Amino acid sequence: MGDQLSEASSADPQGLSSGIDTSVAHPARRYNYWLGGKDNFAADRASGDAVAAAFPNIRLAAVENRRFLRRAVTFLTGQAGIRQFLDIGTGLPSADNTHEVAQRLAPESRVVYVDNDPLVMVHARALLTSAFEAGATDYVEADVREPEKILQEAARTLDFSQPVALMLVAVLHFIPDDANPYGIVARLVDALAPGSYLVMSHATGEYLDAKTVAGFSAGPAAISFRTREQFARFFDGLESLPPGIVSAAEWRAEDEPQPRPTAADTATYCAVARVP
Repeated sequence: MGDQLSEASSADPQGLSSGIDTSVAHPARRYNYWLGGKDNFAADRASGDAVAAAFPNIRLAAVENRRFLRRAVTFLTGQAGIRQFLDIGTGLPSADNTHEVAQRLAPESRVVYVDNDPLVMVHARALLTSAFEAGATDYVEADVREPEKILQEAARTLDFSQPVALMLVAVLHFIPDDANPYGIVARLVDALAPGSYLVMSHATGEYLDAKTVAGFSAGPAAISFRTREQFARFFDGLESLPPGIVSAAEWRAEDEPQPRPTAADTATYCAVARVP
């Protein structure tokens, strides 16, 4: 997968440069940098290093967030029987992408990725050809602030009359309160059939000092931290699965290497809930 994506990028330099502002940090590329990827630019690395200086565990938090996604998709595919995934804010491809995890267990799984970084679209061209023939993988270039566009275009691949797993992993903390994040999630969830699931992770400032929070909350790719109570509001009306709201390192992590990082190490809440 990684080799295919690198080849696609080098073969399409125009696609890489078109519509991409390399002078401004972007969340997807900064996250890629923290995960040890190569699809990032100087602005992303500078922003990532500044965050790491204030919060040295940021790379650990990024890795644990990725592991949470893997465990959630594994559970939903293997135990909950979900065969459709809408992954918004997917970021640049890394190990164990949603479609790879799901289609290893159920090759017929259908996955739609959504991101607003044109660089992700370049990589998606290779990603779309890598799915199992029995399933399907699609990509929508859109911002999470555009739920109507997302739902309309995702319907090319997903059947919203059947259960869908809505993945909002490490994306809503980029949406400030004045952009109505709760309304965005409610609109997306309203489009889901009963038996669907909402999967979310979200940064919290509850384990960080005021100076660190202020540093995260300024400049490009700024983060809007939310408390546990504020995070819980996204799941109003849904049926939370055990163990409820926990650190991203703790959700059903019994089989992960022990001891697990603490909640303060990741500063990220997560949860999975069912649509009744």
